[in-house]
Amino acid sequence: MHKTIGAIRGRFFVPGYQRGYRWDKCDVTRLLDDIWGSNGSEYSLQPIVVKLHKHSEELASQEWELIDGQQRLTTLYLILQYMRRDASQGIGAPYSLRYETRQGSETYVDTLDEAKHGTNIDFFHLYHAYQAIDEWFKQHGDEYVRNSVASTLHNHLFKSVRVIWYEAPASVEAIPLFTRLNVGRIPLTDAELIKAALLSKVRSQSPDRALEIAAQWDAIERDLHHHDIWAFVAGAGAGVGDDKYPTRISLLLDTLADEQGGPPGVRPRYHTFDVLQRRIEQDFSEFWKDVVALHAQILGWFDVPKIYNKIGFIIASGRPFGELAFEVKHKRKSEFEQGLIARIKKNLGVNDDDLEDLSYEERKRGYPKLMDLLLLMNVETCSRFGVRFPFSEHLGNKWTLEHIHAQNADALNKAEQWRTWLITHRNAIDAVISEHEAKKQLKDEIQAAVDELVAEKAGGFSGEKFNLLSTRILELLNQDQLPDHSIRNLALLSSSDNSRLNSSVFEVKRQMILELDRAGKYVPCCTRNVFLKYYAAADASQPHFWGKQDKDDYLEAIRDVLKPYLN
Repeated sequence: MHKTIGAIRGRFFVPGYQRGYRWDKCDVTRLLDDIWGSNGSEYSLQPIVVKLHKHSEELASQEWELIDGQQRLTTLYLILQYMRRDASQGIGAPYSLRYETRQGSETYVDTLDEAKHGTNIDFFHLYHAYQAIDEWFKQHGDEYVRNSVASTLHNHLFKSVRVIWYEAPASVEAIPLFTRLNVGRIPLTDAELIKAALLSKVRSQSPDRALEIAAQWDAIERDLHHHDIWAFVAGAGAGVGDDKYPTRISLLLDTLADEQGGPPGVRPRYHTFDVLQRRIEQDFSEFWKDVVALHAQILGWFDVPKIYNKIGFIIASGRPFGELAFEVKHKRKSEFEQGLIARIKKNLGVNDDDLEDLSYEERKRGYPKLMDLLLLMNVETCSRFGVRFPFSEHLGNKWTLEHIHAQNADALNKAEQWRTWLITHRNAIDAVISEHEAKKQLKDEIQAAVDELVAEKAGGFSGEKFNLLSTRILELLNQDQLPDHSIRNLALLSSSDNSRLNSSVFEVKRQMILELDRAGKYVPCCTRNVFLKYYAAADASQPHFWGKQDKDDYLEAIRDVLKPYLN
């Protein structure tokens, strides 16, 4: 049967086996566009499948168990709430929503408090769906026009827009029906199918135990949404918009499925569901015990920074989490820790004697090895101080190797680059040189060149002229004239920051690193240490230059920190 939106009444119970609210801006906008585009003609949305809740007779009003259609019904609820709150239309939705396991959602769907939207993944999606509704209405014009649009839309919802309403018989089991309705739809994940199968099996034996497992499931998902926890176990898949793990518990489920064996290469669709469904049928209690144990293992690693850091580095270097999860089951704690060191050492494959010979310019071997070595240097430095390396910050950026001190400015070829380089190096001359007979003359020439570029006469300011001037500046500022592309003269920096510092001498980079640090931007700890001369001897002078002794001290520090990992 069909039922208009305005005719939907009562209270809807969202059971624990249901996925959370996940519609994004595109989904919400498409629904609004479709309703608006119907122009008052009869328009049918996708089905709403319900079943009279078994406790309904105990309640003051009728309550439906919502088996299918939660995303649509919740979005319609938000639209009606928006029109009541912000467009002066009606009294809001004529129905309400209640959730079995997602604490606070029933209240949040009405308050939509911005301050709390980041505390819960369901709150996050509800809040942004509401913002999408607000944006859609505001695109139509000012407040008067928006109210008129809301009035028309409200009329459509109550008179012509309808859902296909299906009431399942009381004898039908809700969870198998939910699974049948959703298998094959793209939004359903292996995790959601497994959850439905698990709770169906458990509920048939112990309804109270099913509620407990549903709550544990949500708690695990919530823990895995902690940025630092997720970053070190997911590695390159730790991004917010990662399609591989829209449901974070899927990582644990995939790991358990892979332990059972399966086809090599890409995992077929629903492979994890097919494998684990058999385990659930055989012994759901043992299956769930393994999920909880894997979750506890992750939290255990998280609590020990030196283990957290080694595992995070291995996963960030491209190894799958599942390998380590399987390995830890078959080793004592001390053996596992030694195994992590051996694994890192093998993956690096660098001899102590060869460390200095790796070159930035060797793009196939040297560059990636140097990236790994400097990342490990930062990770292990954090371990020495008993703190976790911020993998969530690291994996959120694209990293490059930065020369601590550049020997030339040949890479610059645009007028704006020349102007910026000249200004920053003029400031560096002031910072590092107090008395020098060439200083005033050179500064005057720099200022004249900057004025020429600012006055948009760059067409007459050639690259040859810039190279001549930059060479003289570098001769004044450089102590070490020899090109150096080894690890002694390299540090990690994000590509966006690297572009700002490109081809600059040490003092210019030092000032910019301090500026980034003061602004609260993430700078790897060893990169910051380099530019603060942390690795130099206590009695070292010349804090504004990066000379041979600085490079030697830095190399010795790298050797010391990475000693367990070099062949």
